[in-house]
Amino acid sequence: MSETRFALNGMVCTVDHLASAAGIAMLDQGGSAADAAVAANAVLAVTAPHMCGLGGDLFALVHDGSAQDGSARDGSVAALNASGRAGSGADPDRLRAEGHDRMPHLYDIRSVPVPGCVDGWAALHERYGRLPLGDVLAPAIRHAEDGFPASPLMGPGDFIGSLPGAGDFTHVKRPGDVIRRPGVARALRAVASGGRSGFYLGEFGEGLLEMGHGEYTEDDLALPNADWVDPIRVEAFGHHVWTTPPNSQGYLLLLALEILGKLDPPRDPADPQWTHLLVEAARAAGYDRLDALHESAVPPLDTADARRALVDRERCSAPAGPPAATGDTTYLCAVDGDGMGVSLIQSNASGYGSLLFEPRTGINLHNRGIGFSLAPGHPAEYGPRRRPPHTLSPALVTHPDGRLRSVLGTMGGDAQPQIVLQLVTRLLDLGESPGEVVSAPRWVLGMGGTGFDTWRSAPSVEVEERNPWGDGLRGRGHTVNELPYGSHFGHAQVIDVLPSGVLAGAADPRALIGAVLGR
Repeated sequence: MSETRFALNGMVCTVDHLASAAGIAMLDQGGSAADAAVAANAVLAVTAPHMCGLGGDLFALVHDGSAQDGSARDGSVAALNASGRAGSGADPDRLRAEGHDRMPHLYDIRSVPVPGCVDGWAALHERYGRLPLGDVLAPAIRHAEDGFPASPLMGPGDFIGSLPGAGDFTHVKRPGDVIRRPGVARALRAVASGGRSGFYLGEFGEGLLEMGHGEYTEDDLALPNADWVDPIRVEAFGHHVWTTPPNSQGYLLLLALEILGKLDPPRDPADPQWTHLLVEAARAAGYDRLDALHESAVPPLDTADARRALVDRERCSAPAGPPAATGDTTYLCAVDGDGMGVSLIQSNASGYGSLLFEPRTGINLHNRGIGFSLAPGHPAEYGPRRRPPHTLSPALVTHPDGRLRSVLGTMGGDAQPQIVLQLVTRLLDLGESPGEVVSAPRWVLGMGGTGFDTWRSAPSVEVEERNPWGDGLRGRGHTVNELPYGSHFGHAQVIDVLPSGVLAGAADPRALIGAVLGR
């Protein structure tokens, strides 16, 4: 079980102690929670290529830390969408003519939208940063140049080292082996000195244009991929729960909370009825996700009553509607001494992403384009400069008067809203500590072979070993698969602001080397 850590003047929580240490260093230097979050994410972009990186996308929620009265409370939370757009050469007809009915999962540049991560860093730092960007990126540059120990989660070195373009990993055979990423260091230095232009219009951008063979244009790379958008929220358990709007799937969390609110689940999380009702709320919220989620979608939060009617309190239901390896991402959070909170999630989509590497810098490229549809006329159809549907869904909780309560989230492909539903319910309704919240056994709806196939069939319920619910769920008609405790069920991080103002946080033990650090 993860222990809850406490601090008074700031806290950072990530999946890697090196990243958490970089974030705390920024707070020690007088930086903001935004500086800490960017510094931590930049280190993860170096040390965790199996989860995230400069070749991926980013979403964030920021609470500015200001004291708010009831009339101003909405203004305290901002949402950042730094998800990339497909290139101007995107051609769905060509993919269909080749026989594809879904976007290619791996080894295909057409599933690689222009990465939004660096644009996200630039936007977050410009609006909320206090330290020079070069200082914020310095720890990541140091790790890339001097080396870092391979994470036990990186996977077999023989696999990653054998991929074309993955030269940085050729000699990695076991956890703890030292890895250096000089190309990534050059890219980070370019960002530090030239901002987003140093990256997108520099060495990395030139390599991406060459790889694309017409998929991208120089104008595509000159177009920023970061937008400040209006966050969305619902009231739940006496608080306001916030997330990012579409093209993020975060609305599934809010809709499930709305459905759950009137189902009156038991207050004992070991009771299979508790899990049954959360599963049913998540299933009812998401059954039409494939048709409903696209970049212009209006979150269907007003459908909660109708969807709640689909839930059977005692039996597994199969809501009418369209049919419906774990996705790898990293989630981190930071709170500074002034009360600013950042909930940030950044991803390659699945594992190392597309398994394509930009050849000059060695940066692995995401495959977030797998979220696009190839159905002609679909609102999420693959096409020029479109954003794909996204699994990334950070969360933030405020008190009714606008004060920050919590920043929390997880990796986990399609399962992110389901996992955060469990975290929020345990934290706000059951009053569990952050350590209890992140350590408790979890369930997810079956995600299929890619981690992104939940809604393509009637999903089973996958539960962690040593859970208390299996027989009770089977007795209610659920198809239940028991899987080992670990990354399949996400890496969650939580920082909670106690009534005293003390920060309480916990890092998910499933990440093995995660760390929550305070000051």
